[in-house]
Amino acid sequence: MGRRGLSRRAFMARGAGVAGALGAARTLLSDDRLEAAPYSAVAPSDRVRFGIVGVGMQGSGLLASAIQLPGVECVAACDLYDGRHALAREIAGPELRTTRRYQELLDDKGVDCLVAAVPDHWHKRIVVEAVRAGKDVYCEKPMSHSAADGLAMVAAAKQTGRIVQVGSQRVSSVLCTKAKELIARGVVGDLTLVEGSLGRNDPTGAWQYPPPPDLSPQTLDWDTWQNDVPRRPFDGKIFARWRCWREYGTGVAGDLLVHLVSGMMYMLGWSEPPRRAMALGGILRFPDGRNMPDVHTTLFDYGKAPVYLRLNLGCETPEVYRFQGSKGILEITERGINYSPQTGEDSAPSYYAFGFPREMREAYFKKWHEEHDPPPGKEPLLEGYSYRGPSWDDLGPHLFTFFDAVRSRKPVIEDAVFGHHAALACHMANESYFRQAAVTWDAASGRIVG
Repeated sequence: MGRRGLSRRAFMARGAGVAGALGAARTLLSDDRLEAAPYSAVAPSDRVRFGIVGVGMQGSGLLASAIQLPGVECVAACDLYDGRHALAREIAGPELRTTRRYQELLDDKGVDCLVAAVPDHWHKRIVVEAVRAGKDVYCEKPMSHSAADGLAMVAAAKQTGRIVQVGSQRVSSVLCTKAKELIARGVVGDLTLVEGSLGRNDPTGAWQYPPPPDLSPQTLDWDTWQNDVPRRPFDGKIFARWRCWREYGTGVAGDLLVHLVSGMMYMLGWSEPPRRAMALGGILRFPDGRNMPDVHTTLFDYGKAPVYLRLNLGCETPEVYRFQGSKGILEITERGINYSPQTGEDSAPSYYAFGFPREMREAYFKKWHEEHDPPPGKEPLLEGYSYRGPSWDDLGPHLFTFFDAVRSRKPVIEDAVFGHHAALACHMANESYFRQAAVTWDAASGRIVG
């Protein structure tokens, strides 16, 4: 998750690459730099005026990034906690209008679009009401809190024709775009397995956020914040740590898995939900009252190569994808791409021949070497390569894509359908975890079934 232009890794830093070799051949790596295209100037008449709903940890980063883009202006901010009104004005200027009622932003003809960074259990309501009010909307990931919510959001977007963009930044990353190009070019050959993983190992990474010291029923509209969830007494920890509870969030799946899924879908050119999912996990590191797992691993069946995604809040590991195929491995990390080639051919006589009698075995070895050994000094080299670029967590490019679409009306990649399919993978991972069984997506009924 980005923090005002910093990735979580960079933010926390402030407070075994794949070897490419076959036999004696060494992989040669270049270090090509990928650069994001500069933002183009915008005429004053094309200025986009947005309102933001939710100015917390992620929302404040979105606000700070958005107002740095050319031709973009924040004209109003909404949050149910008064302290974030002060924060919004600190970021966007003391004249910024603030309110507790998001309906004021929907009614305001001077607001062209919304940026919504609210808890998951608010996503459907904000998005559906925004598009019905004629507003385009950027909604933080995961798009939905449930499969049913996602279907309703897709229907509303289609009925109104408004732009909905979901906030998983990787579809706007030059790194992921380059990886998409390489995969389409066939550098990995026949795709056989997709792996993705991410690990954290600290309380903040596991959402044990400190509630604001002044948080109270007077500074927070707690009853409204709960939305349609069964009422419970005021609890500042739930407000700050809502991702820990199924009633409000979607856990590690909705916070982290959705990024892995969205990036994978984009790079592979897939835009469908998984057919099946099988998950394992548990609350192994942070038994603090949460009901969502802090370790969550899921195997997905997309009807293609198997997809295995692993998330762990109890041990820090790099965030990485590995696309494995018959011609090698393409590894993508937050700031780089590494390709390690493989020939997929035998590099030595088959060891099965050691089961032959000696005379037969020696004849086989002799013939194999005669047919396969290169002349001395002519041994082939396998050529790999690498790219380095800006973080795939950068908020600016993804926000720029949204605001540019608001101006031009051209479609976005991570629209409501894409966002729904990515979120379905997360919902299926959660359903499988809670049911302790594999689940499938039944498109006919619009339900996740056992």
